[in-house]
Amino acid sequence: MRKCTRCLVPETVDTISFDEEGVCSVCLQVEKKHDAIDWDERGKQLDAIVEEYKGSGTYDCVVPYSGGKDSVFQLWYIVRVLKLKPLVVRYNHWGYRPLVEENNTSVFKQLGVDVIEFTTSFQTVRETMLEAFKRRGDFCWHCHTGIYAGVMHMAVRFETPLIFWGESTAEYHSWYTFEEMEEVDEKRFNRLMNQGITADDMFEFLQGRVERRDLWMFDYPKRKDLIKLKVRSICLGNYIKWDTKANVEIIKRELGWKGQQVEGVPPEYDYEKIECTFQGMRDYSKFVKRGYGRANHLLSIDIRHDRKTREEAEEIEFQYDGKRPASMDWFLNILKMSEDEYYDILKPHRVHPWEFDSDQIESGPEMPDFDKWDNTDLSDVPLGPEKR
Repeated sequence: MRKCTRCLVPETVDTISFDEEGVCSVCLQVEKKHDAIDWDERGKQLDAIVEEYKGSGTYDCVVPYSGGKDSVFQLWYIVRVLKLKPLVVRYNHWGYRPLVEENNTSVFKQLGVDVIEFTTSFQTVRETMLEAFKRRGDFCWHCHTGIYAGVMHMAVRFETPLIFWGESTAEYHSWYTFEEMEEVDEKRFNRLMNQGITADDMFEFLQGRVERRDLWMFDYPKRKDLIKLKVRSICLGNYIKWDTKANVEIIKRELGWKGQQVEGVPPEYDYEKIECTFQGMRDYSKFVKRGYGRANHLLSIDIRHDRKTREEAEEIEFQYDGKRPASMDWFLNILKMSEDEYYDILKPHRVHPWEFDSDQIESGPEMPDFDKWDNTDLSDVPLGPEKR
């Protein structure tokens, strides 16, 4: 399987391309980020946006928030640096780990922000997880669509047109470049987030297992409502030079934010995706389909920032990517699925030329907080099409 000659990114990554020297499109984008973008000018553009919206309503902006490193940093930056009054909006995807609440309580108290949280019925979430997993090999449809569409609904309801997201996707993918000034709009939502499945599609797929009104959080708001409000939905990372490790140092120092171990992630990255119980299984599913996991992603970032050599990164990647998560049985119990069924579902989603062999897989360690993860008994709660 072909990999970037500079970082570890394989050819099975969405949108990736390579130049004549075998360097991937993301490495080339990040090179331009360092050398070709006038960040002082971008900062002036951000100042102009702040000036336009500050003090114009009950809230100056909406900040989508999970409690992970990026959303904590963007909230800190918006409150402490830009001096804006945000409405913090959380979509609860039913996968938050215990430490998240501790971190969030501390962050919200220190920054003095208003917070609204919305949560879809778990029965609806569970049905969409199973259906999306079967159709796309990714059970996180509800999370992708809920975070983006649901947050936009809250912006409309609270009449707050400016929404700040975190880093540009150009940091990690090639859906956009840094020159394009990516906006988080409906085109991007359909291109990146909903896996090509609209809420109407999902309702049809579920064949009456949920009501159409149960899926309102996954509908993108009506275009006429967004136009009327004059919504501006932007990435903070298009206006400031984004560096995840530096950002994490800031939130740990300024807010006392705590990291923790994540399945399949080297301990030095104790800040990465710490908020979600499903993360280990999501990254493992990606490995089964595409031959790379979370370690590959993080190590490639460090190579691009001259923090690791390619040789060092390859050694660490081998130690962590592709290990069977200790949470697998916990996850399979939620979806009422056997391990063989799990692999059978993912088989048609594998991306050529990657070939996966489950017989070669080793098991990963259990997370220290695993005994605190929710274990509600769902054995009597129906899931999936009625068996005949």
